[in-house]
Amino acid sequence: MKRRPSLELLDTDAGTPREVAGSLCDLQMFNRYFGGVRASEKLIRRATADAPGPTLSLLEVAAGAGYVPSQVRRRLSTPDIQITLLDRARTHLNGNHRAVVADALTLPFADSSFDLVSSNLFVHHLAPQDLQRFAQEALRVSRVAVVINDVIRHPLHLALTYAGFPLYRSRITRNDAPASVRQGYTVAEMRDLLKPLDIPRIEISTHYLYRMGIIAWKQA
Repeated sequence: MKRRPSLELLDTDAGTPREVAGSLCDLQMFNRYFGGVRASEKLIRRATADAPGPTLSLLEVAAGAGYVPSQVRRRLSTPDIQITLLDRARTHLNGNHRAVVADALTLPFADSSFDLVSSNLFVHHLAPQDLQRFAQEALRVSRVAVVINDVIRHPLHLALTYAGFPLYRSRITRNDAPASVRQGYTVAEMRDLLKPLDIPRIEISTHYLYRMGIIAWKQA
């Protein structure tokens, strides 16, 4: 199944406020019931296994309402995660965390500003060269690691997105869910894209229901 860049309507809020809100709720459902939170929890546990202190700062990129990092923080007894949300659209953010509106490819932070930089269901939106640029920017502003949780492109995964149509609240999701899978990356493609960036250490894992987890460590 060849990767096919596809238009995702939520990227430009191409719908009514109610449709956009419904699609954001659908994303929360995917992460709650279909492995998103669980995968991010495993990745962040792994990335923070050697955390030196009781608190840890995390920048969540393309965060939306910040559901995934909030749920991970609730599940972890230690360290206490201090969350900053970043999104390109203020309408996607909520008021429960520090929030920044900015471009993920030019993060408006100094080097080593956060212990972790994380993203969930974001990098499949990016063309290969932009994915590499994001990885470099995320590494620049992190102190420990970059954690990526994203879809794996696979024909069965695409079929499942169509089978889920009765569950979706918004017509935006009925467009965006299949589009996300079509333009997702495989594990091999992700490895090949990250390899030229001279990242000290990379771990790539697979998780429930066609999720891919990447930890890019700042040091070997």
